[in-house]
Amino acid sequence: MKVVVAPNSFKGTLTATQAAHAIAHGVREVFPDAEIVEVPVADGGEGTAEALVTANGGTYQWANVEGPLGDPVHASYGLIDGGATAVMEMASASGFSLVSAARRDVRRASTFGFGQLLEAARTSGAQAVICGIGGSATNDCGAGMAQALGIRLVDAFGKDVPRGGAALLDVERIDVSGRNPGWESIRVRVACDVTNPLTGPQGASHVYGPQKGADPETVLLLDRALAHFARVIERELGKKIADVPGAGAAGGTGAGMLAFLDAELTPGAPLIVGASGFDRQLQRADLVITGEGRADGQTAYGKAPGEIARRARAAGVPVVLIAGSKGPGWEALSELGVTSVVTLIEEGADLQRALNEPEGMLARAAVVACRRHPWK
Repeated sequence: MKVVVAPNSFKGTLTATQAAHAIAHGVREVFPDAEIVEVPVADGGEGTAEALVTANGGTYQWANVEGPLGDPVHASYGLIDGGATAVMEMASASGFSLVSAARRDVRRASTFGFGQLLEAARTSGAQAVICGIGGSATNDCGAGMAQALGIRLVDAFGKDVPRGGAALLDVERIDVSGRNPGWESIRVRVACDVTNPLTGPQGASHVYGPQKGADPETVLLLDRALAHFARVIERELGKKIADVPGAGAAGGTGAGMLAFLDAELTPGAPLIVGASGFDRQLQRADLVITGEGRADGQTAYGKAPGEIARRARAAGVPVVLIAGSKGPGWEALSELGVTSVVTLIEEGADLQRALNEPEGMLARAAVVACRRHPWK
């Protein structure tokens, strides 16, 4: 018997790798002779790099970069496929969590460190890059990233503009001659689950700016700055990026990656699950167990467990989902081929007493899931 264990992270509790280990422990209690394959997954958010590195037996690399406000940050990225593909999270270098609440200044925050991380991946020899861009502290349309890659953003006096979203109002010319030509042959894919345009009421500044500390006046300033920068990009590079769905992701970094790296903005779950090697492990599988902290309508549409269920159904393999709780819309999971949803809350006191030990909680839930069904 072969069981593939492919959970998402249980946010705030366990990483996808830790969750996979815990579920596998429970499966072994019921099926001691089973072949158990752990494939931690993600959908572009927190834990994306770790999931891909673990699932593919990759390695971690580290780079000293500048944080959102210029502070030194020791950021990581992963290498998989024998070093041919780099996987990274923007938040590692330009993340919201890297700046204390008292120091946050979304007008000055820059993606320069993210660009340094990308450049480190290129110099390592990677020929493809997969990025998760959630959790950023920035609203600069990837301008800092571009500067780190050697692209000059020049004002009317021929001087390089300062970093940060507010300074984009002064950009008049873009000089890409300093970017390493090696980027032309590197495929860059971005896990992007939002469809926000770059500017306007649904754009980066209005929707995400307040979460990063922007007051109403700053929101309007940043929106004007992004709109101006988009016009300069169109004039200088011939690329219309403002209205592309997902351009507003990560403070406009989605747009910047389109403009400066010819990136592909791709729904996160299919991209990350596909890169995890899950399809390969489905071969000869008798059961798939996936899971995440809360099962609801989003799980079925856009999250990694839903993508796992979709692919397992296509391969004719039954799927069990373990979740901390159920939310509205969880019933849609059955349409994807999920044969059972086991929630920790519903399993009663024994599981509740294990809430302070999440690994044990998940292992017990896996035991319940395996014993409930006729695979034994």
